[in-house]
Amino acid sequence: MARLGLRAGDILNMDLGDIDWKRASVRVSGKSRSEVKLPLTQEVGDAVLEYLRRGRPPLPDTHLFVGMQAPWGALRVSSVSAIVARAIARAGVETPFRGAHVLRHSAATEMLRQGATLQQVGAVLRHRYLDTTAHYAKVDVKRLRDIALPWPEVFPC
Repeated sequence: MARLGLRAGDILNMDLGDIDWKRASVRVSGKSRSEVKLPLTQEVGDAVLEYLRRGRPPLPDTHLFVGMQAPWGALRVSSVSAIVARAIARAGVETPFRGAHVLRHSAATEMLRQGATLQQVGAVLRHRYLDTTAHYAKVDVKRLRDIALPWPEVFPC
């Protein structure tokens, strides 16, 4: 979630077959049921592999992420948000919001800080409209200064 700006729903829908280990990619089904392939970084791939080897209960369920206590099965949005909130608290991060969407917002902000354009961030976040992506730019004032157009000169009449 933190690296690719995934939504909680993306995590819920993720299936074991969505990971292409040979091509280092993951298929993500968005809220409009459109599918995209996103890169699977080494760091994320290693973490998922460790989860599959040592953390995920051996279930016939094909959801990638499942509950860790009986009754086992697919996670709920509230479960994903609770897991993220606990991780944020353990990390000692101070933020007014602690739900899963914080990671999406953080990913977008970091991409902008690293020099990605709004179009590139929008593509990774799977936004239909650039205006939606522009919402994430407001948190980075320095970056806004870099991408904002200068105010036109005003000439006296």
